Amino acid sequence: MPWNEPGRGSGGGGKDPWKGGGNGQQPPDLDEVFANVQRRLKSIMGGGDGGGRSSSGGGGPALGGVFGLILVAVVLWVVWDSIHIIDESERGVVLRFGEYSRVLDPGLNFTFPRPIESLEKVNVTRVRSLDNQSRILTGDENLIDVNFAIQYRVIEPEKFLFNVRTPENSLAHATDSAIREIVGTNNMDFILEVGRGQVARDAGDLVQDIVDRYDSGIQVTSFNLQDVRPPMQVQEAFDDVVRAREDQIRFANEAQAYANQEIPEARGRAARIMEEGEAYRESTIAQATGEADRFTAVLEEFSLAPEVSRQRLYLQTMEEVLSATSKVMLDIEQGGNILYLPLDRMTGGGNSRNMPPPPLMTPRESDPGTAQVDPRARRGREGR
Repeated sequence: MPWNEPGRGSGGGGKDPWKGGGNGQQPPDLDEVFANVQRRLKSIMGGGDGGGRSSSGGGGPALGGVFGLILVAVVLWVVWDSIHIIDESERGVVLRFGEYSRVLDPGLNFTFPRPIESLEKVNVTRVRSLDNQSRILTGDENLIDVNFAIQYRVIEPEKFLFNVRTPENSLAHATDSAIREIVGTNNMDFILEVGRGQVARDAGDLVQDIVDRYDSGIQVTSFNLQDVRPPMQVQEAFDDVVRAREDQIRFANEAQAYANQEIPEARGRAARIMEEGEAYRESTIAQATGEADRFTAVLEEFSLAPEVSRQRLYLQTMEEVLSATSKVMLDIEQGGNILYLPLDRMTGGGNSRNMPPPPLMTPRESDPGTAQVDPRARRGREGR
């Protein structure tokens, strides 16, 4: 069934979905709402009321509305520009009419709005870095290429902002000047080999001294020599020198190790020889002392019985001499027995094996007046 049947007038209770319910109310018209808002704004700003009539009272309400808007805007601006929240890593530098006034700590802070006071925030915990590269003349008149980096942070923000116009550029110039001074007072070998750390420490201290004299509010945290090398034109020759120096150090270390091994052994051998000599000396002295005591005892006995002692010493001596040598006994028919002693062996002479035995002679043959030799005695000698 249609919403609004023909024949049913407005008073007949017809229902229209675009109008109000049974009580006859209708939804608000959007055009009418915008028109009402526009009329109100015009009345505030001093315009007409929409019907061609001007506002009464000579524009007083309109002027008051303008002042009200301005006042609201000013209050919002003051609130917005006077309340500041500063982070823990920051410090707030307050300027009053362009001149430094104070430093605000982290937290909620209040200032006068601009243009009376302005605020600049500076991060005082962030570590900043600055890299640079330079070709520098060393103390022994050699050129080296130096790559270095400096790290720093701001500790006094007011000095960092106002004492130096461009603190980063000033720090770069100070760093370059410091590294040139330190490198210029040292030799190239020292810088390239063992003195890199010392050069970095000295340069960092000098940079800190320079920025302190500038009173720039900067603290140098580290100074690093990233790369130190000779120019590319002489790099190959310099590498040869470095290798030769490394070989020298290696050979010196090997020699020192060999010396550390040989010297204790030589000292041990020397100590052993000394101990052996001391032992030989003691034994020789003891033996000589014993022989002297024995001789003294024999002398005392000899003084008591000289003949008996002499005969005894003779027999003992002959026993010692003859017991260690070979003896030959010859039996001669017409003479006495002959004892052959190898005197060459007894006296330590030449080799007796290659020498013929001495001729053996009987008492008759030894007589110069005897011209004939007994053939039996010769046969006996040849047989033996």
